[in-house]
Amino acid sequence: MRTAALRRSGAALAALTSLALALTACGGTTKKDVKDDNASAASAGKADPNAATKKGLTVGFLPKQVNNPYFTTSDKGGEKALAELGSRYKEVGPSSATDTAGQVSYVNTLTQQQVNAIAVSAQDPGALCTALKQAMSNGIKVVSYDSDTDPGCRNAFVSQASAEDLGRTEVQLLAEQIGYEGEIAILSAAQTATNQNTWIGYMKDELKDPKYKNIRLVKIAYGNDDAQQSFQQTQGLLQEHPNLKGIISPTTVGIKAAAQYLSGSKYKGKVRLTGLGTPDDMRKYVKNGTVDAFELWDPAKLGDLAARTAVALVSGQITGKEGETFKAGDTTYTIGKDGVITLGKPTVFDAKNIDQFNF
Repeated sequence: MRTAALRRSGAALAALTSLALALTACGGTTKKDVKDDNASAASAGKADPNAATKKGLTVGFLPKQVNNPYFTTSDKGGEKALAELGSRYKEVGPSSATDTAGQVSYVNTLTQQQVNAIAVSAQDPGALCTALKQAMSNGIKVVSYDSDTDPGCRNAFVSQASAEDLGRTEVQLLAEQIGYEGEIAILSAAQTATNQNTWIGYMKDELKDPKYKNIRLVKIAYGNDDAQQSFQQTQGLLQEHPNLKGIISPTTVGIKAAAQYLSGSKYKGKVRLTGLGTPDDMRKYVKNGTVDAFELWDPAKLGDLAARTAVALVSGQITGKEGETFKAGDTTYTIGKDGVITLGKPTVFDAKNIDQFNF
């Protein structure tokens, strides 16, 4: 009888957990969630920067989307770093960049497999929180990279660059290309993408500067980090706004698809395009005059830093608190507010330097 009661109790608990996860995935965050998750989940323990680096760890990488060239490059950087540190790399993830429920499921799988740390690029800032907090309660360290969760749902966030720098420089690049005058649009990824929305917020703020008084943002479109959808959204933007002068696409999939459309259309050389892209994707569009300049960080270095941050957390060298420092490779990083670690400033690529880079 006791065994049966325990089974019934376990089944009920599992059902409640599944329901909570489903509601989190479908419903997003509430005001209370945001309030509760406003501070990073730094450990209450004290960091020991001189602690030995643990070996034989397993770090699970969970990108927004597997088989996405950007995340392939980024996660390979993490894999290489873990090999150097004597630990193991594991990658799981959804095939769609908007499958938030799928990401939740993969967090649960990694938790059940008892990995030592999870490095995740979140499709939605709040939807993963229940699952990630469960992982942390099981002693798993959580690092977000590329796209953040709510701060309370991870130990640290490895940011590509300052969100403000990225948002403002995108506007600055395009404004120069269109002579500070005309209608512009933004081609984003998913409507819920944390990083995209943060950058777009800074773009809007930058546009409030009087020097942009003759520039008007007419539309924000969403291609969901899907090449075909992004291509179609670019076509739609130009049909809806025939006087469009420029497009900002802060997503590697989006900018490539937009460049592909523009390069074969009557708008080539007339509608300017900038954003975040990889040199290998954008090289031919820079050389054929479709794109003047765009920017990005090195995604392999982002994955490298995410992996090294995860190992430092598991080793007790850092906890994620503001002001802590640690060495990753040849660089010493300082943890900022809310557990944010910034990789560095973005690089601008144009015809003069693009052949110097291969990624």
